[in-house]
Amino acid sequence: MKTRTPISIYILVTVGLTIMAFEMFAHNSGYFSSPFFWGLMLIAIILLLIMNSIGDLIENQNFSKLSAEQKVQYLKEKNTPYFKKLWNSAFKKQSATEEKDILIDHGFDGITELDNSLPKWWIGLFWFGCIFCAVYLTAFAFTDYAHPDAELNTETKQMLASITEFEKTAPQVTLENAKYSADNITEGQELFKTNCATCHGEGGKGGIGPNLTDSHWINVKQKSLFKNVIWMLENGSPNNPTMRPLIKEGVITGRDAEKIAAYIYHINQEIPPISLAQGGAAPQGEVVIWENGNN
Repeated sequence: MKTRTPISIYILVTVGLTIMAFEMFAHNSGYFSSPFFWGLMLIAIILLLIMNSIGDLIENQNFSKLSAEQKVQYLKEKNTPYFKKLWNSAFKKQSATEEKDILIDHGFDGITELDNSLPKWWIGLFWFGCIFCAVYLTAFAFTDYAHPDAELNTETKQMLASITEFEKTAPQVTLENAKYSADNITEGQELFKTNCATCHGEGGKGGIGPNLTDSHWINVKQKSLFKNVIWMLENGSPNNPTMRPLIKEGVITGRDAEKIAAYIYHINQEIPPISLAQGGAAPQGEVVIWENGNN
């Protein structure tokens, strides 16, 4: 007759598996503060206590059928702490007498081996791994748990929310305090593609609107190119209603305009212009010599 695993171990395993299941299937639900979660835990523990009581009755009945020697052996094993038994099953070496009882003789090759049982901790980890694998695969297949795309979407939403919150409290970028930064060129290029490329063409080569890479300009409202672009984005073109005041209309923010202006400054002042022969639009307006500097 084998001793039973303590009820405390079953409770710990049940609590652990329940938390694992909730974490995989409802990790964003705030389950830890949910009455349903704690009610489920309470019901599970009560059922385990009932099963343990039934097990005690069966154990007592089976114990009464043992011989005196078997009872002594059983009580000795039962009084050994559970974790000590786990340790002994994994690391304690059998005595010579015990080895004789589990010795297997192949017979035909003269080789003998011990028929040891697997350690209980190893068996426990094995079954835990099987259960975890089944639950994990189910969660992965039917929920968003551990999905790279879902995690990316969640992180993107959090990032955008943090940006929105930052924009609420951050100082607004205006024509007076806008500063050029090469770090804004990449983002400015993406904003340009979204808001400006329809008229001004890819890379600012021109189309419906003027070529932004050459030295000819129709509207000159500021002494520096960088600030002139921001003025145009804020006020629109006095000559052409198609060039709308994007900042005033709320299409872009002052910070967006700062990034777009950085990109236009880059394609106009820091790289060669796109000529007519290269597919750029013909020059429009007058040649402008901007003030040195980009602020």
